[in-house]
Amino acid sequence: MALAGVRVIELAGLAPVPFCGMILADFGAKVIRVDRTKVAMAMDTQARGKRSVAINLKSPEGVAVLKRLCVQSDVILEPFRQGVMEKLGLGPEELLKDNPGLIYARLTGYGQSGALAKAAGHDINYLAMSGLLSMLGRSNEKPYAPLNLVADFAGGGLMCAFGVVLALLERAKSGRGQVIDTSMVEGAAYVGSFMWKSRKIGMWDHSRGENLLDSGAPFYDTYQTSDGKYMAVGAIEPQFYTQLIHGLGLDAAKLPPQMSSSDWPQLRQIFTKQFATKTQEDWARIFDGTDACVTPVLSMDEVISHPHNLERASFHRDAQGDVTPSPAPILSRTPGKPCLARDPMIGEHTRPVLEEFGFKPAEVDQLLSAGVIECNAAKARL
Repeated sequence: MALAGVRVIELAGLAPVPFCGMILADFGAKVIRVDRTKVAMAMDTQARGKRSVAINLKSPEGVAVLKRLCVQSDVILEPFRQGVMEKLGLGPEELLKDNPGLIYARLTGYGQSGALAKAAGHDINYLAMSGLLSMLGRSNEKPYAPLNLVADFAGGGLMCAFGVVLALLERAKSGRGQVIDTSMVEGAAYVGSFMWKSRKIGMWDHSRGENLLDSGAPFYDTYQTSDGKYMAVGAIEPQFYTQLIHGLGLDAAKLPPQMSSSDWPQLRQIFTKQFATKTQEDWARIFDGTDACVTPVLSMDEVISHPHNLERASFHRDAQGDVTPSPAPILSRTPGKPCLARDPMIGEHTRPVLEEFGFKPAEVDQLLSAGVIECNAAKARL
């Protein structure tokens, strides 16, 4: 795989950093999640392909253990607020001194500098500060966040993984590591660059929820079917819109012009009434093989059985039988391969990992008895 041989130390945190670590693991990196000791259960639902070591970083001995791991690693991922790692003696200056080739990836909401660097927040706050939240929502309704996808995962975890890959590529030329400062505010804004760049062409001249791509246009929206399910419509271009009208069984001559925004409410009513006359399966069959840009809104349980997704193996089942997305994008020679084993328990791999990094069995025993580390391999076998 593309990242085979890359060693990553991931300090356990909330969703964005675990997602970043999972991406790297999916494409071949050896990701070691460093968990806290005295924690009953991991909150990482994106632990696919990772191993877990449990270290007490509040003790000097635990800090020393992590430093030894970082000396032999390529990347460290850390999710804490600005200044936390420095207080532990694990800041970039300290770790890069021991390993000049280390890539030190920091992922926070507001970044490592600025007035809000140490402020608490979540995806909705970062999305609000990015400017994008102001554009998301239906007409005459308040702004709404599309789950916690844009800042946490697109602008956070994915952007951080991209930064890691860039830094690895650059290190191949210079031999030097560097610090990656990933701000979810900036990452979300960057993902939304199209919004800024397209304002000058009039795409966002109307109020929120009344534009072409924000549910304002009736030909770019979802519609309920007779069985309570939904169809997604994205027939923007005239040739696609023509096929939409034909599939719906409507007479174009009796409809208002497609791009007459003042007539969009009337057109939406017509579409709503028409879609409600048939089931989702019926509409899917009608529009299958056309370029009307109409697709069924599949549930998370339905996606794996759709013929297209089946053919491409876009989804798979993990060790517990749960449906999960397969790694993307697909590389022709070195594609990602998701680990199908169950997620690691906290401290499950502490002993083997430390020994792999050069710790002698006696050292591990001493650290264990002192409470610096935890080994839960026995529990994992139950």
